[in-house]
Amino acid sequence: MQVGHVRCVCNFALAVGVAFAAAACDRMITPRNAQLLKDADAKTAGGDYARAINFYEAALDDSESVRNAEIHYKLALLYDDKLNDPINALHHFKRYLALAPNGTRANDVRNFIKRDEVSLATSLSGDLVVTRGEATRLRNENLTLRRELEQTGSKTSPDKTALQDRHAEKTGAGSAAAKTYTVRPGDTLASISRKFYRSSKRWKDILDANRKNIDNPEKLRVGQTLSIP
Repeated sequence: MQVGHVRCVCNFALAVGVAFAAAACDRMITPRNAQLLKDADAKTAGGDYARAINFYEAALDDSESVRNAEIHYKLALLYDDKLNDPINALHHFKRYLALAPNGTRANDVRNFIKRDEVSLATSLSGDLVVTRGEATRLRNENLTLRRELEQTGSKTSPDKTALQDRHAEKTGAGSAAAKTYTVRPGDTLASISRKFYRSSKRWKDILDANRKNIDNPEKLRVGQTLSIP
């Protein structure tokens, strides 16, 4: 009886040791940057945006990679949609274009830059007035960015995405006609609001108009059709 008991204890201890070793190895195998991105995404989902920004910035490296471009895109959306900080959002949107001028989000980013600059210059919140010097700096940065893009020869052919964005710009908030929008990867209610209203602040209007179709406002389903009020 005693021998059997000792054997069971030893087997249990061995199993626990193997489990901990496997967990430790898994953590070691995961690249540091990948873990930082997971932590950043988790903090974003939990509403801890300051910590999320710290993790995203720590995950950036000196390479001119598509991965870095995606991190800048996520940082831009955080500053734009969650923190109402268009100046920092513009910086990261422009960094995305510098790293991925022909990236999958390039068309959206160019539109976001234009709208954020207009919104910033005309005061997003109603109590924030941009100084003349700041407006001049933004215009100069925009001109510099355009020259850089022209030098890289980045030209994207019109596709369904671009046509949809142009349709959104033309119809705008003042159109009386009913509008719909098909959700694409990376879309949020705030980013869709910017497409149609030149501001991310009307995301709740879109949510209210689609309560029956949206199960989780934080996770839109790619391909679903939304009504734009």
